[in-house]
Amino acid sequence: MYRHTLFNTPVVTPVFCAIAWLWLRLAGWKIKGKPPERQKFIVIAYPHTSNWDVPFTLAICMVYRLKIYWMGKESLFRGVLGPIMKWLGGIPVYFDGTGNTVLQIIDAYDNAEELVVVVAPEGNRSYVRQWKTGFYHIAVGANVPIALGYLDFHKKQGGYLHSYFPTGDIDKDMTIIKAAYRGIKGKYADQSE
Repeated sequence: MYRHTLFNTPVVTPVFCAIAWLWLRLAGWKIKGKPPERQKFIVIAYPHTSNWDVPFTLAICMVYRLKIYWMGKESLFRGVLGPIMKWLGGIPVYFDGTGNTVLQIIDAYDNAEELVVVVAPEGNRSYVRQWKTGFYHIAVGANVPIALGYLDFHKKQGGYLHSYFPTGDIDKDMTIIKAAYRGIKGKYADQSE
């Protein structure tokens, strides 16, 4: 899955790291926690309530010097925006309900020496009662930990709560993962749990 992105383009990446750090500082944001010290893991980006989540998440990942990829609906990659979204680390996802996306990402993990994929468990910016579980199945299938990433617009902070290695008991694991996010508010707090 290796390709040049914002996170690994010579000369450009250090400049964007500095810009990201400065922007977050000027906006009054603090970065908390640490990502896993591993070459491969999946990141939950929660809560996802606004288009502003994307630039804040990308900026925080830049400050951490992570080389990330993120999944987005294929319509974001049409036309002129397509190459830009891919350069920002985007992976177009075709939601056909067959589970092929999960298998494709597991295969990418199996064939990569280092890979970090960011996923919004809600699947979109709208409030949902039930999270999509693709990230969980990817983590189990690829045998990688789940980093609990977050953005709390109320406290103006983001980063990582901690990492969780799934046990295979999805009901138990999802209860633990969701509990870790209690009290964290997205930009539109009424859409966060």
